[in-house]
Amino acid sequence: MEHLTSPLDIFSTSPSRISSTQDVGASYETPASRDFTSFEALKNRIRHHYELCSDYYYSLWGEHIHHGYFLEPTDSKEAAQTRLIDLLLERSGLFIGSTVLDVGCGIGGTTRYLARNHGCRVTGLTISGRQVELARTLTAKEAIPGFLQDHADEFTQLGDGGARFVELDADEMGAYFSTVPNKATFDCVWISEAMSHLPDKRLFFCNACKLLNPGGKLVVADWFKAEGLTTAQLDADIKPIEDGMLLPPLCEPPEYVHLAKEAGLAIFSEPFDISNEVSKTWDISWSLIQTPGLWAFALSQGRDGIAFLQSFRAMRRGYANGTFRYSVMVFKK
Repeated sequence: MEHLTSPLDIFSTSPSRISSTQDVGASYETPASRDFTSFEALKNRIRHHYELCSDYYYSLWGEHIHHGYFLEPTDSKEAAQTRLIDLLLERSGLFIGSTVLDVGCGIGGTTRYLARNHGCRVTGLTISGRQVELARTLTAKEAIPGFLQDHADEFTQLGDGGARFVELDADEMGAYFSTVPNKATFDCVWISEAMSHLPDKRLFFCNACKLLNPGGKLVVADWFKAEGLTTAQLDADIKPIEDGMLLPPLCEPPEYVHLAKEAGLAIFSEPFDISNEVSKTWDISWSLIQTPGLWAFALSQGRDGIAFLQSFRAMRRGYANGTFRYSVMVFKK
């Protein structure tokens, strides 16, 4: 059976044993921002990051590698994470049993949730081969006895739905699913906190529209910069996030609306800002990385490792200052 714990587990410390004022990262200089030289170079850095860190993400944060939607002080991160999925289901009105393309699926947490809890037939897409391995292993653990498929490109039954995973650059999804033997269309294209990684967002919206059935939904949850920021605000709050999280320049929510309409999609659910309800995600994340061994490991990985951990600080600062935003929105073909 696949090993699902990270080598970084040797650095783990219970959050309850960490002081709220502890800041291990204060002793590490934040690297200067590094502009990407090309779309392909940025994608290669993103792929490398997830190949290296996906096991760590799983041990740190669980199967859902996305924000939590916190409504009560007592909410666990797990409850908040699944509540975010439920919010997207509510705002999209996605029918039970829908066919779904989950773009940027990570290790398959949402893919499995939609299959198991909503009866959907879900194809998870990620640029990382390691994430596909982890996703398939975790899915096999949940499979209904007798319904685990022998071939990786087949669906594994979970509840009344099914899940499968494909290693693929999202830029190529339009061509991939338009060509035999992979030809397919979907009732829903779902993308949660992944579009901000994509350098060519116009291409993504066009491909999503191309792959949607008539009446199909594009469901989006993503990171944004606030509208009308000054150069000083961008330099202080946004650029460290873009650099550490391996993002091309962040968009404002109206830019997604414009690109969706340009691609032939209509607004189904207007952009809904939930920044205040998700910001606690980074307070929890910051507490979880206060272990010296983890920072030493990040340093051994070069400047991108330290920039990544330091961007956790920038995320908290951006939310606190209102310069960094989180919105969900739904479009319809």
